[in-house]
Parts: sequence; structure tokens; C-alpha cells
Amino acid sequence: MPIVFLHGGPCSGCKPDHRRFFDPNYYHIILLDQRGCGRSLPFGELENNTLPNLIADLEQIRQQLKFEKWTLFGGSWGATLALAYTQKHVEHVRTIILRGSFLARQQDMNWFLGHNGVALIYPDLWQELYESIPIAYRTENLFLDLCTVLWRKDKLAIRRITKAWQAWGGQVALGNLYQYTDYHVTDHDIKQVKMEIHYAKNAYFLTENELLENADKISHLPITIIHGRNDLVCPMEAAWKLHGVLKQANFIILPNSGHIAQGDEMIDALVNATENLKTTTL
Repeated sequence: MPIVFLHGGPCSGCKPDHRRFFDPNYYHIILLDQRGCGRSLPFGELENNTLPNLIADLEQIRQQLKFEKWTLFGGSWGATLALAYTQKHVEHVRTIILRGSFLARQQDMNWFLGHNGVALIYPDLWQELYESIPIAYRTENLFLDLCTVLWRKDKLAIRRITKAWQAWGGQVALGNLYQYTDYHVTDHDIKQVKMEIHYAKNAYFLTENELLENADKISHLPITIIHGRNDLVCPMEAAWKLHGVLKQANFIILPNSGHIAQGDEMIDALVNATENLKTTTL
């Protein structure tokens, strides 16, 4: 059975151990580095890098590999891409497995960067991110400030923001597992952060609530939604709303897991989902 792993980010890329969720004796495993990510070239390219482009890339790969249907397996931004692709090409999707669903709504961005979101849990680190922005560019809108500085020519400010952004994202995603280490910011790091912001400032190339409003197009498919209750990047409210419009989906809440695809509870749930497909009539 063909199955494609859709990484998060948008910017992260695939790693060899992403294959660990799938039985290689049963699955034809495809690990795809999205445009400008991982080993895809040119790295960090933003021109013609949109959600519709990524959907078209996926469809071209499916056709090239001559798969009539395939299964999509995506977490976080990868779940966003899986939903968007399936809503456009539902006839070519067998099933989807979603982890840490991100619906790319304005409230999701407000949660991650606003005063009244995860900043209430990590106010000290949010303040560090805010103070990484030069005073001359600070306003009441942290996200717009980030956009302003990242696309200017102040290299020192860009590196400072890149380091603060990566520390913020790492802490929110990993929680107590995160350990900050000082490092030299590379051009690779900057391009990764710019890609994340590029998608965010374009509302991920989706209209507000588009993924929820179009969910009826895929409601007949067997879908598994897996979400850690302690996910601070993508709060479980998003997965709950998604399950509300995809009532046939198998909704699995993991009480001790967060956002990342690590830890025994999360890994067991993801592997069980792919194992269960072997005995599911599709």
C-alpha cells in the first residue's frame, strides 16, 4: 500500500527515522521533502512556494509513481497539507492519518504568537522573543514586527530574531524536553524561519476556516485523528472541531502527549494506526 509522509513546518524536511511508523514489508513508503525544504532545491526558495504548488507537486508525484490511490500521513503542517490535498483530490486518497492537526486559522496564529495564547504559559520566553526585535520596529503586533525585520537588510537583527524564534518554537513544541544551547545562526536557519513566516503571513494560502468548511468533501473516507492533550503548538480544540465535521473519523486523544511525534504513547498510537490499516477494508 503506498503511503506518503508529509512533514511539518512548513520548513522541516524528512529524516530517515520517519520511516519507523510504517511496516516496510507492507507499505510502499514515500518521504517527500516539500518545496524549498530538506533536500529539495533550491533550499529556502519562496517564489512559487504556496500551498497550491505543494498540492500540485503531490499530485504530480502520485501520477509519476502510477498510484491510483494512496494514504496520507501528516502531522502539524503536514496534517494541513494532507487535508488540503485530499479535499482537492479525494478520488485518489485511500485514507489519511493526522497528528497534531493544524487548521491554519487566524486563531491558531493568535494562540502561537498573541498575548493571550501560549504566551500566558511561557510569558518569560514570549518576552524574549518580543525583545529580540529592534526597538525601532516594535509595535503591538509581534507577527508583523517579525515580518518587517526578517525582510530588511539588518543581518544582525535577522540573526537575533531567528535564534529567538527557534528557541520559542522549540520550547513550545518540546516543553520540558527542550534544552537551549547557544549556537551560531546559519543562513540555513534564517531560510527555515523565513519560510515559516512566508506561509503564515499569507494565511497559509487558505481562506479562513477553509479546511473545516470543505470537510464534507472527504467525510466518507476512513480518517484517523490523533492528538496529544498537552499539545501547546496546536491545541486540541482544532482536532475536536475537525472531528465535529468528520464524525466518522477515529479520534484518539493521548492524555500524556504533546505536539511532537515522540514518546511511547504517541509512537504507539501512530504505529497502531498504520498497522490497523492492514486489516481495514478500503
